[in-house]
Amino acid sequence: MLPTLITFAYLIGSISTAIIVCKLLNLPDPRTQGSNNPGATNVLRIGGKKAAAITLIGDGVKGAIPVLIAYTLGSDLLTMTLVTLAAFLGHVYPIFFGFKGGKGVATFLGALLASNYLVGLSFMVIWIFVAKALKVSSMSALTATLLTPIIFYFLSNKDVNATYVITLTCTWIFFTHKSNIQRMLSGNEKGIKS
Repeated sequence: MLPTLITFAYLIGSISTAIIVCKLLNLPDPRTQGSNNPGATNVLRIGGKKAAAITLIGDGVKGAIPVLIAYTLGSDLLTMTLVTLAAFLGHVYPIFFGFKGGKGVATFLGALLASNYLVGLSFMVIWIFVAKALKVSSMSALTATLLTPIIFYFLSNKDVNATYVITLTCTWIFFTHKSNIQRMLSGNEKGIKS
């Protein structure tokens, strides 16, 4: 069952909400505008709040669906975190779009909310707090990502194996944000629109 769940999670993760939303709303391809990233933050830049909100929700849902299916089938927490990782990797390396995808934060968050909603809510609270304070989306995402494995560990009855997979996913998120980190270090990272 695990290989099937992981394959399904990867395939649904590979559906690029940003690209689909931009096509439906007659907006430019997000891979060719702004930061060239098919994610909600870039869609916000090129298409406004409505398009960004739809993208954010869509990316979250595609992370949540495979985890909820795994849960319904009686999977343990480790399996659900592996499914989370697969959906995340689908978003970052989508088979349907030449393996060039987004950074995976919203998909990861959706999966977190589905596997342990308290961890997901903690991620959201940290993101919002940092975003309000610093007005930088990438810094908000990275701060929440950095703290998530610790929060997950204590809210998952100290499940070491599941926490390891979450830590691996969070480390990968830092990798997908390497250009943002470079811009932050040089003081050139763009802020969030009001």
